[in-house]
Amino acid sequence: MLTNPVVVSILLMGALCLLRLNVLLAILISALVAGVLGGLGLEKSIQTLISGMSGNLETALSYILLGALASAIAHTNLTNILVHSIASFIQNRRLMFALSLAFFACFSQNLIPVHIAFIPILIPPLIPLMNQLKIDRRAIACALTFGLQAPYVSFGVGFGLIFHTILRDQLVQNGINVSLEDIASVMWIGGVCMLCGLLLGIFVFYRKPRIYKDVYYAEIPHTQTKMCYKDWVILIGALASFCVQLWTHSLPLGGLCGLLLMILFGGIPWSEIDEVMEKGFKMMSFIAFVMLVAAGFGAILKETGAIATLVDYVATFSNGKLFSALMMLLVGLLITMGIGTSFGTIPIIAAIYCPLGLALGFSPLAIILLVGIAGALGDAGSPASDSTLGPTAGLNIDKQHNHIWDTCVPTFLMYNIPLILGGTFCAILL
Repeated sequence: MLTNPVVVSILLMGALCLLRLNVLLAILISALVAGVLGGLGLEKSIQTLISGMSGNLETALSYILLGALASAIAHTNLTNILVHSIASFIQNRRLMFALSLAFFACFSQNLIPVHIAFIPILIPPLIPLMNQLKIDRRAIACALTFGLQAPYVSFGVGFGLIFHTILRDQLVQNGINVSLEDIASVMWIGGVCMLCGLLLGIFVFYRKPRIYKDVYYAEIPHTQTKMCYKDWVILIGALASFCVQLWTHSLPLGGLCGLLLMILFGGIPWSEIDEVMEKGFKMMSFIAFVMLVAAGFGAILKETGAIATLVDYVATFSNGKLFSALMMLLVGLLITMGIGTSFGTIPIIAAIYCPLGLALGFSPLAIILLVGIAGALGDAGSPASDSTLGPTAGLNIDKQHNHIWDTCVPTFLMYNIPLILGGTFCAILL
């Protein structure tokens, strides 16, 4: 198994990232190594990488449009109002700061679906306050990643509806007839596991003060700003984006409709459209491109057949429910760490995990939990995941927050370990 291209390439990617090589270069190198080891050759590996990038085109377009939505919000008083509210509420309570950010981050998945686009707007103005309170930014990274991942794992609303729908459809296609209600009845366990990790990160591992240099200055509003007409239009546009996304299950369409509504009703003046779009693109372009390359990496792994070989290996050596559940989750972790998307991992593993789970005597609810958590594992901690790239984009505004050591490693430890332990034992009990 240690010579499997999936294992080798993902371990290589992890090592390169830990050595602080740029994450985009690390993914590209690892993808080509996987292709060569898998027998594709260098030329075909490049072709597969490029063609496979189309797998995340919708995601990349979504991020650009959601970045424009976030940029439009930044042109209003909404951000000032929110920053002022957080600053007033926190005062000198360091630990409450991280919990508050985790709470607000949850809204980005279910209420106003801007996903990670809110982070580069909300977090930089709060950096001086974090420095003043000597808050360890690793705790903030854990809080933001929790808000980006736990809601879609646990609840079938917003991004969670997409995740739960993919999970249901793949289970049904592989002989396990379940409903969205069945999925919601067990996936909350994943959210509870992540909540335990969040509390451990904030109150145990990263609770001590940490000193940062004051090299970035942003003014935090000292007085409450009143909502004006433009603010209401932007807010309604963001909510409309959420409703359209729920109705059509299309993030790009939701983002586009929200932007058009803002433009038509004057939330975004005609003369400022170019500026809003350009700022949105600058905000999200690197993350969008990393996601594109990660999709190409995933395409190479699929083309080599190494993923199927790895999953078959687990099936062959499965021995009892406890060991089998643990191995299924570890393979899910490995795959998601490589391709950076929990949504894309489920179709890869469901085809094998469903018949394997039935053969081992797992109940349908236990299989839902195993496949769902196996897919979600690695989203926290993967260098190529938007759940880690987003927090780094906000926290590294002053170049004092490393993507790997300050975001990926803490989130990996705080969330993947509880998910593996909770998923393994709960699957046996269900």
